Amino acid sequence: MAKKTVTMAIAYDFDGTLAPGNMQEYDFVPKVGMTTADFWKETSAETEKHNADRILIYMKQMLDKAQAARVSVRREDFVTYGRSVRLFAGVTDWFRRINDYGKSRNITVEHYIISSGIKEMIEGTPIAGEFKAIYASSFVYDHNGVAVWPALAVNYTTKTQFLFRINKGVLNVYDDHKVNEYLPQDERPVPFENMVFVGDGETDIPCFRLVKELNGHSIAVFPPKKKGAKTKTDKLIAEGRVNFACAADYSEGSAIEGAIKAVIDKIAADSALKTLGKIP
Repeated sequence: MAKKTVTMAIAYDFDGTLAPGNMQEYDFVPKVGMTTADFWKETSAETEKHNADRILIYMKQMLDKAQAARVSVRREDFVTYGRSVRLFAGVTDWFRRINDYGKSRNITVEHYIISSGIKEMIEGTPIAGEFKAIYASSFVYDHNGVAVWPALAVNYTTKTQFLFRINKGVLNVYDDHKVNEYLPQDERPVPFENMVFVGDGETDIPCFRLVKELNGHSIAVFPPKKKGAKTKTDKLIAEGRVNFACAADYSEGSAIEGAIKAVIDKIAADSALKTLGKIP
């Protein structure tokens, strides 16, 4: 009898996790005539002034600064900005390698993004097609295709809702009914123990904790060769927030590849153990 294929999900933050820095800093911020430091400084000042959500404020800043600089902010413009984003080593062929390894263990691996960055920019990167869903901040566009309002703002706490959407298979953001309906654990498409969350910092802590505490695995990554970066992720391990800390190097044979393959092996073994003693 053929072995049952099991589904697992790997959810990734984006900025600092799959790509160095923040996606807005590559092309958009220079385009509106600002330095990265000044853009984020003004964002922080406005956030504090209005006692506001930082993500909503930075999205407003993007629209305000673009209007002042006469820079176009249509969907296709954001996609174009995304094409300039640089990815960490090994990311472009990471998904194929992990998917192939999963198949060898009868595991179907699904990949997701959960990011406070801009969805349309992520859609401009060469890896956009690798994800079953991209959950990130995005805009509403008017009849001329111009961004006018936030459609979704993903901050450090709202990130966790998307883990439950993955867990229950309710992937449409607008569907706030099914995601809150009761669904028995054994009927959920992706149990939390079959889930991995990969992130890089403090804004990922709620997701780290949720996945880890529900018997999944959390991995904190740090920029390779950046002085002091590993200290922050070591602290997350010491505090019990993550299972592993690895350099954000996704090349073949890397530490994070070893960690993910080990998790795949564990999920495969757990699945095999669960079938023991069951009547065929």
